[in-house]
Order: sequence, then C-alpha cells, then structure tokens
Amino acid sequence: MAVSTPEIAPASAPWPRPRQAWYAVAIFAAALTVNFLDRGILNLLVEPIKRDLHLSDLQISLVMGFAFACFYVILGLPIARLADSRSRRAIVGVGIAIFSVMTALCGVAQNFWQLFLCRVGVGVGEACNGPATFSMLADLFPPAKLPRAIGFLNFGFVFGLGASLLIGGTVVHLVAQLPPVTLPLVGTLRPWQCTFFIVGIPGLIVAALFSTIIEPIRRGRMTGPAALPGKRASAVPVRDVVRFAWQNRATYGPLFAGLALTTILAFGIQSWTPSFFIRTYHWSIAQIGWTQGLIIVIFWPLGLIPGGMAAEWLSRRGYDDANMRVTIAALLAYTPFEIAFPLMPTAFLSNLMIALAGFCIAFGIGPQNAALQTVTPGEMRGQITALFLFVFNIIGFGLGSTIVALFTQYVFGSEALLRYSLATTVAVLAPAAALILASGLKAYGRSVVRSRAWL
Repeated sequence: MAVSTPEIAPASAPWPRPRQAWYAVAIFAAALTVNFLDRGILNLLVEPIKRDLHLSDLQISLVMGFAFACFYVILGLPIARLADSRSRRAIVGVGIAIFSVMTALCGVAQNFWQLFLCRVGVGVGEACNGPATFSMLADLFPPAKLPRAIGFLNFGFVFGLGASLLIGGTVVHLVAQLPPVTLPLVGTLRPWQCTFFIVGIPGLIVAALFSTIIEPIRRGRMTGPAALPGKRASAVPVRDVVRFAWQNRATYGPLFAGLALTTILAFGIQSWTPSFFIRTYHWSIAQIGWTQGLIIVIFWPLGLIPGGMAAEWLSRRGYDDANMRVTIAALLAYTPFEIAFPLMPTAFLSNLMIALAGFCIAFGIGPQNAALQTVTPGEMRGQITALFLFVFNIIGFGLGSTIVALFTQYVFGSEALLRYSLATTVAVLAPAAALILASGLKAYGRSVVRSRAWL
C-alpha cells in the first residue's frame, strides 16, 4: 500500500538552500538584463528611427511607452493568475522567448504601425516576468532577507539598462561600418534594424536556463497549506483579490500611485536622454551609448545593496515601514540632481548630475520592490503584483515618454528645447510622488505587522 506524504505546513517548511535561492536570483537577474536590453534599446535609436520612418516626437513616444504597455490591458491579469497557480519558472521562460523574438521583428518594421505592433509583443516579457519572478523571490527568501535579494536581482535591471546603451552604441557603430545587409521580402536593412536582430538573440539562451532553477514552495498564504513543488496551487478568485486590495487601500493606494509617478519620471527621462544629448550637445549615438551605459553600470550598483541593507537596519530597529522610508529618502535625494542635469552648460556636468541621480534612485530600488511583496499574501502575490505592474506600466511606462513629448511639442514648442521639458517633468512629479508615498507610511507599517501572522 502506498503511503501518502503529509503536507508541510507553511511555518515549518524549510526554506530553500541558499545556493539554490541565490542561483535562482542570478537567473532572474539575467532575465531582467535581456528584458531591459530588448526594451531599452529603442531609447538609443529614437533619432535614426524617427528620420527613416518619418515619425514625430509624439509618435515615437507612443512606440516607446504606450505600445509596450498595451499588452497589460489584454493579458496582464490572466498571466498573473497563472503565476499564482501554475509553474512560475515556465511562465517566465516562455515570456522571455516570445519578447526576444518580437524584439528581432522590430528590425523589419517599415512604418509606425508595424513598429508599434512589434513593441506590443515585446510587452509580453514584462507581463510574464514581473509577477512570477517576485512571487518566487518571496518564497525563496525569508522576509528579513528579501530587500537584499531584490537588490541583487536589480543588478540585472541596472546591467540591462547599461547594456542596452553600451551594446546598442557599439552595435550601431559597428554595423554602420559593414556592407549593407539585404533580406528577402524585407530589403536592405538600416543599422538600427540590424541592431534589433542582434539584441534579440541572448534572450533565447536565458529562456532555456529557467529549466534549471527550482519551483519553490508557495508560502505566506492566508488560506490553505503551502503548495509543494510539483503540485498545483489553487488560484484565488479575482473578486477575492480585489476585495483584499480594497480593504487595504490605505496601504496599496499611496504605494501604487506614488511608484507610478516615479516610473513616469524614470522611464520618461531615460527615453529622451539620448535625444537630449544629440539635440543639445550634438553627440553621436556611440558617444551617448558608451557614456550613459558606463554611468549606469558603475554608479547605480553602488546604491543597490546599501539601499537593501539600510531597510534591513531600520527594520531591526523597530521601523515596520522601513522599506517605504528608504524609498522616499532615495526619491528626495534624487530630485535635485535630476532637475539639474538637462540644464547644465556642458555635457560633462550633465553626465555628472546623471551619475549622482542614478546612485540616489538605485538606493530605493530593492526596498520599493520588497515593500509590495512583504504586505501581500502568497496566494495573491502574482495578481497583486500584476495589478501594480499594470499601474506601473500603463501610467508610468506608458505615459512617461509621452508626457515629456507633450511638454516639448505643445508647451515649449520646439524639439531643440527638450532640456526644459525634462527639467519641468521632474520638478512637477518628483515632489508629488514623495508626498503621496509619505501619506501611506502609517497604513503600510500596520500592514507589515499584520503580514507576520501569515509566515
């Protein structure tokens, strides 16, 4: 007679071995690297794409932001529901493969709508990656260690952004020296089109690596036992997720709204920084890629781990809202440098301001991501994270580049005055984001206390 294996209670189930957990973080970081490489390469190629496809600032801003965010409107929540009940590593692996292929297809776009639809396809990567990855992280590390783990994870985010500039600048420079490449049905490819083909390849390798990581036990569930590896967890109905979020609106409301505004800043500014250097200082794409890429990979990592450690230090001293406090402090420190960078009289001073701003904002990346996972039950993490990423992408990523373009086109009235659009965007939105996040500190601290009963 077969003997059944009893379920392991969430509180007594051992955490994964550190080697397994940190190996998974390394693969997650690689996934973020190719994600942001595929996503961010467009920012560097704005000017040649605009020229060759005859696009306006407003049109290219829609391709950079809104097109990418469209996918969330259709399939973001269904994919998140799968992440709460099915194999999370498979969901991420398949998503990475799809968005890598769609990135390559951007290289065959011949007009605005073809490029727009390809960028919609690239959005599948974030829709699959975010909810499943953060759900697994919260099941791989105890809450006290989660900010540091997410800080390490975001090395992938940082190196992805940096690589998109370094590799993009290098590839565009090298491809421009090669003889023209001609494909059947497509014709002769321009350098920016070849760049899309090249950067789409690494994601297929990373997608295969997801078969080598563990699928951890699902922990921190308000209802039911932990879900063991290899067993399917029951999906929480959407109405229950919505009810929980509404009951905790004093926590989630400021968190979602404040971080959405910071995303408008982050991606709006990043989207237009290469164009700013071209229009203001007459730099080449290669110069911009190498300089901005080095700034990101050198200065941002200096803030990632100390930010997570600062949150842990505050938590040990009794601050239940430690993650949010560090997030707000990082945003306030970042603001003056980010306002200053487009107003500097020289490219050197502008880059110096960008470097200092990058260090400050990186300080809060780990804590702000840990903040959401800490107060969300395990069986809802995928769907709540998807709801956050919906706001994050539709409002933040979707509108960031367009808001800057609207300032340029309709307020200042000239593409040459992009610098004032960038400074104005930061001056208006950064203080508003800090105030909104601060308004939810007390409610967030109470939610952290309540969440300890789920462990």
